[in-house]
Amino acid sequence: MTIQSLGVGSGLALDDLVTQLIQAERKPKEDRLNAREETLDNTISGLGKLKSKLEDFLDSVDELRNDSNLQGREPTITNPDENTEPFTAEASNSAVKGDYEIAVTKLASGSRFETADGAFASNTSEVLSTGDGNGNLTFSIGATGDTFSIAVTEGMTLQQVRNAVNNATDNFGVNASIINTGTVGGGAKLVFTSSTTGTGNDLSVTNDNAALDPVSTNLTTAKNAQNAQAIIDGIVVESETNTFENTIENVSFEAQDISIQGANGVLAPDGNNYETSTLSIGFDKEGLDKKIRDFVDDFNSLSKEIASLTRYGTTELEEDGVLAGDSLVRGIQSGLANIISSSNDNSALGSLFAIGVELNSDGELEISNTDFGLGTGESRLKDALEDNFDDVAALFTDNDKGIASRLYEYVREFTRFSGILSVRERSAKDDKDQLASEREQFELRMLSYEQLLKDKYTNLDQTVARLNQTGNALFASLNGL
Repeated sequence: MTIQSLGVGSGLALDDLVTQLIQAERKPKEDRLNAREETLDNTISGLGKLKSKLEDFLDSVDELRNDSNLQGREPTITNPDENTEPFTAEASNSAVKGDYEIAVTKLASGSRFETADGAFASNTSEVLSTGDGNGNLTFSIGATGDTFSIAVTEGMTLQQVRNAVNNATDNFGVNASIINTGTVGGGAKLVFTSSTTGTGNDLSVTNDNAALDPVSTNLTTAKNAQNAQAIIDGIVVESETNTFENTIENVSFEAQDISIQGANGVLAPDGNNYETSTLSIGFDKEGLDKKIRDFVDDFNSLSKEIASLTRYGTTELEEDGVLAGDSLVRGIQSGLANIISSSNDNSALGSLFAIGVELNSDGELEISNTDFGLGTGESRLKDALEDNFDDVAALFTDNDKGIASRLYEYVREFTRFSGILSVRERSAKDDKDQLASEREQFELRMLSYEQLLKDKYTNLDQTVARLNQTGNALFASLNGL
């Protein structure tokens, strides 16, 4: 007799019994595996968050430890009229500090030519009539060597010539347009504008068919190409483009508009007087101020993350941080605080306190607005940037005692690929992989255990079933006597 389900033959609840026995065997071992997996997951997550915050802080520290980042020059422009901005400027780190009076008197421009009055009645006028033959128009600038040509065929209209010029694949910067004057004498004019600026860089248009003379030979000059012109401290300077590169050593400025004219301005070669703008080249105090504030913010973000990861719950309902009690994390926090609080004898400022940056009771950095007799943090930072810029830089960048230099080397030991945190993170991940293998082996053992129980109780079920059948037959025989 084949029993399809445990207990069918015997009438006993053997299926429930087997299930309870399996659960009793599974639960303590599975609970241990789950608890271990949760611990590993929390450790990996916590280490990942800590490493990410340390890397952000490392970037901030890196901005402060490089002298070249702190010694940047910042151009400041003061214009006589706030509604006019004649130029913008940039300066390299090697630019000399100083003030310059600058007026922009000309903007660089390209040349512009147009066909003569009455050469064409409208934009649909034929450039070459039937019988004129085909030809080519060549556009070039002798000084630069730029050149390109378009083919003009019989019956081509003024509009089609314009399109051919603008669509030429080797066009070096010539724009063709049509202006309809609306007058009988003026008709439609084909206009060529070159983007190549600078005196002497005028556009030339030639042809190989005399019938194209109205488009090339008989052009009217609307504007010649010209240089940009400026006056710097009374000295006239020019540039083929609107960018004046190294006219002032290690400084470039780009002309955007002509300076306003004024009776008290400098006299330009064109006979007009132009008001000057003041270009001041100095240390990038605003840039360094921002780097210091970013440093404070990133340190505090790191400090808060460490506090969250290592906290102990104050009540039974409040869980501990995933790295609570972790000696490595506490060591990192202690090491950071020691460097932050240290002094640097190679800077006249000595410590971060001198520039208004200090640790508060929560272990975070702040630039306070509170004055305890030595000035507020904000005022100390402002004064240091104004009066001791080089010492502020040295406070962070000195190779031996620079705070940023030391912090960078310290944090890097934990964040680099072979660093302590990375090694520990990989170890935790390896443990989790091993745990997955243990879980697979556990499941196989449980399947084997389940089969063992089923075999055992199947035999019991069958034995009880046979006994029941024997008993039933015996009772039936006795009842028949």
